[in-house]
Amino acid sequence: MSFSYKIAVVSILLGVISWGSGSELKAQDVQGNTMKFGRLLRLIDSYYVDTTNVDDLTEKAIVEVLRGLDPHSVYISKAEVEKMNEPLQGNFEGVGISFNVYRDTLMVVTTVPGGPSEKVGLRAGDRIVSVDSKNIAAIGLKNTDVYDYLRGKKGTKVELQVKRKGEPNLLDFTVIRDKIPINSLDASYMLNANTGYIKLNKFSATTTSEFLDAIKALKANSKLNSLVLDLRGNGGGYLNAATELADQFLTAFKLIVYTEGTHAEKKEYNATALGELEQGKLVVLIDEGSASASEIVAGAIQDWDRGVLIGRRSFGKGLVQQPFPLTDGSMIRLTTAHYYTPSGRCIQKPYEKGVDEYQKDYINRIENGELFSKDSITQNKTLQYATKVSQRVVFGGGGVMPDLFIPLDTSKYYIYYNTLNRKNVVYTGVLDIMDANREVFKQKYPDFKTFIDKFEVTDEMVNKIIAAGEKTDTVETFANKIINPIDGTLEDKKDSQKEVKTKKEISKPDQNSIDFARPLLKKQMKGLIARDLFSVSHYFQVMNGDDESIKKAVEVITQKGAYEKILSGK
Repeated sequence: MSFSYKIAVVSILLGVISWGSGSELKAQDVQGNTMKFGRLLRLIDSYYVDTTNVDDLTEKAIVEVLRGLDPHSVYISKAEVEKMNEPLQGNFEGVGISFNVYRDTLMVVTTVPGGPSEKVGLRAGDRIVSVDSKNIAAIGLKNTDVYDYLRGKKGTKVELQVKRKGEPNLLDFTVIRDKIPINSLDASYMLNANTGYIKLNKFSATTTSEFLDAIKALKANSKLNSLVLDLRGNGGGYLNAATELADQFLTAFKLIVYTEGTHAEKKEYNATALGELEQGKLVVLIDEGSASASEIVAGAIQDWDRGVLIGRRSFGKGLVQQPFPLTDGSMIRLTTAHYYTPSGRCIQKPYEKGVDEYQKDYINRIENGELFSKDSITQNKTLQYATKVSQRVVFGGGGVMPDLFIPLDTSKYYIYYNTLNRKNVVYTGVLDIMDANREVFKQKYPDFKTFIDKFEVTDEMVNKIIAAGEKTDTVETFANKIINPIDGTLEDKKDSQKEVKTKKEISKPDQNSIDFARPLLKKQMKGLIARDLFSVSHYFQVMNGDDESIKKAVEVITQKGAYEKILSGK
């Protein structure tokens, strides 16, 4: 790549920063610094003592420039651009299966309903051993290899050979690739006769249509008048998807969010008259993983006193990024504005101490105890605002604070249980169980109600998981320890905010660890089997059975006067 070409890339980067300034002096500064950087590259290439890669130097320079601005302005290489866009666009092109590389063979876990693989008759449990006459079994296949083999442009053809249990010969399938949806909605079901539950994992181009389809289905089969919207762990996505979702709960003309920056004029996003759930009780679940678009929805709901927020303080991202393509196919996502909730608060947490300190925020929350106790949470009292209806006090400058606090459940971070999952022992064990019993289970449990009422994970099933875990020789133990969710180190069970201990691994777990993990394993295994037999939504229905945040949400909705009292601020 020529110097002039790479200099042009940097010129574009620097030019983006100054666009809209209207200042001829600033434009001259940008041009002068562009020439300065270009001369630096030429000097390095001509005189530096060792061989250098100008492309790498330029990319590193771009990364450092953006790193010095804020934590969310980033450079994305050409190779990363397509993969980055795929989840938010809501689809990719391929054959339509979820899979696992199981014992060095590509195993179909599920087929996408209505997708090209289901249409030709592929089934869960099938082993794909050949793609376009090329053997892929027992060759050390990796997940990334599978994408290369099976993904491709819509309308293209792929020939598969499949080994199916009970069939003496390989089966041949011709699959025509098509667009395959990537769902942003994980689960949708009724918690009781009147209260629905919907969980979103991101805000993508298809989120609104997925949400409306879910609401339509819930209304068709129940007397839906209340909703629990689960945005925990939802890291955000498209701004328009967030405003469209908030619009479903707010009446016409109410402000949802507005954006504004030095070079970006104020832009308001208001609700329309088309909301599906403008009436009825609403609870939104948030936590430290709820960011960006999730916080726009939560902030709008809270500021208009439209619903109750339950959980823990959200991530705290109040910056808007705009993508700008560079000339070699790479891209920068540049922060161009702040966003503000209807009360006028920007919930962006501080980043003046640099990116490294900013990224330690989660660990800092653990260490200061705020994930376990509401009293440990500190907020910037100088950034005080009032909700639009009840005039309740809310704060900016550090995420959205829920109306009701739920401490972090550390049980899923216990070291032994966590390690079984991290080493893929539980999931592989369930694949073994399903591989041997899939047809029997389908006949015995034809619907989810029968399954949830009658199916039980036996101790024998759990013992097989435990035995498989011992064979991995990596099972970490100590029943009186929990695992730090950030770095995997051990902490004392009784005081999870103490200094972390040195991680220790042994091959055989102690009985206390096994006894503690057994009920957790039973629930997870039942959920995974439900996912295989029915859907991802049914997996969450099993796993959410004893979820404290959901139980509190149902209590707030059903207990007389509780919902109204919270929203009144009294």
